Amino acid sequence: MSDDIQQEHETATQASQSLPMQLSNEMVRLYKEQFGRGPTKARTHWAGPDVLVTILEDTLTPAERHLVRFGEHERLRDLRMFFQYATIEQFCGPVERLTGRKVRSFHSSIDTMAGGMAIETFVLHPEGYDGPSRLDAGRG
Repeated sequence: MSDDIQQEHETATQASQSLPMQLSNEMVRLYKEQFGRGPTKARTHWAGPDVLVTILEDTLTPAERHLVRFGEHERLRDLRMFFQYATIEQFCGPVERLTGRKVRSFHSSIDTMAGGMAIETFVLHPEGYDGPSRLDAGRG
């Protein structure tokens, strides 16, 4: 399939999917890329007009499961948070691209006791906002 036809197919596929489904798919792809395996379940919901929440289940790698068995929950949470915020561009970029809005705030969490359930929360600036986004603030 030529690149032009492939791009048209991807654009048509994205247009037929809802924004929450597209964002869920982006987060699954990102988890696979960043951690070597994706979650077994992902869903995204609007939590009001300016907040998107993605819930990802069963996100732990085999090595992370070993940390859980050894009781290293805090170490695992710290490692995950380090990776999440070190790659903030990869997390917020798809949200800005898909919504056409800028991310105001990004929050990431994982519950190691619940099988590695993770939640990615994106607070968006109001529609029409033209100032800086969370991406402009860096990884801090």
